[in-house]
Amino acid sequence: MPANFRFPSRALSKANEVLRDRALPKAAAAVRTGRALPAAQKCVVAGAAALSAAAIAVPTAVAGGGQTTVADAAPAAPVKVSSQPVEHVQAKVTDRLASTGVKVQDIQARQQAAARHKAAEVQRKAQAAAQHKAAERKAGQTAVNRSAQRVQVQQVASKRYPDNLDGWIRESLDIMRKHNIPGSYNGIHRNIMRESSGNPYAINNWDINARNGVPSKGLLQVIPPTFKAYHVPGTSWNIYDPVANITAACNYAAHRYGSMDNVNSAY
Repeated sequence: MPANFRFPSRALSKANEVLRDRALPKAAAAVRTGRALPAAQKCVVAGAAALSAAAIAVPTAVAGGGQTTVADAAPAAPVKVSSQPVEHVQAKVTDRLASTGVKVQDIQARQQAAARHKAAEVQRKAQAAAQHKAAERKAGQTAVNRSAQRVQVQQVASKRYPDNLDGWIRESLDIMRKHNIPGSYNGIHRNIMRESSGNPYAINNWDINARNGVPSKGLLQVIPPTFKAYHVPGTSWNIYDPVANITAACNYAAHRYGSMDNVNSAY
């Protein structure tokens, strides 16, 4: 280094002060806030950087013992301050905010969808419960109706007749109505009293039928061939059975005389 060379310490200090106190804080603030530096501040930063680079340039030893002065030293690259990095930072912040907004919207959409699904599920369960209750009520009503029908059928099936002439005639009349056989209580009672005096085991052993081997039997004195021919289904095949004897005799009288009511003598 030449004896008369003086290191420019005052210029270096001045450049550093400019960069530290003025240019760099403002440039850093501009980068943080995402705005571009004014043209004047760009010039200050660039000038201060250039001055600092020139001031710290020192003679450098070169090959062969030569020296390089400040004028010969390679110029320092100027500090470039532009709006491009700031725009890039601002774009990242905007993208982050936009992404956050999309996530918030997605969360809200999912919450709304979950709420709609829950409401639909509640409504579906309520409808299913209502349908189940309606089905139970319907089944209960059907059971009540069937029970009533069974009671009615049992009442009809359990109908009882007294085991006497009155009961025999009434039971015969019910059977005759089912088979459309005409006859009345008075007509049947009148003919029974004339034929057998109400004795279900009465038998005629002296008339022409008896002489022919087929005596008349029962309440209405029916011969066996006639009883067999005009027997009514649902009654006994025993000719001495009071109900079977009355019903078969009335069926025979209906075919021959129109009704037992029209019979006033031996028939």
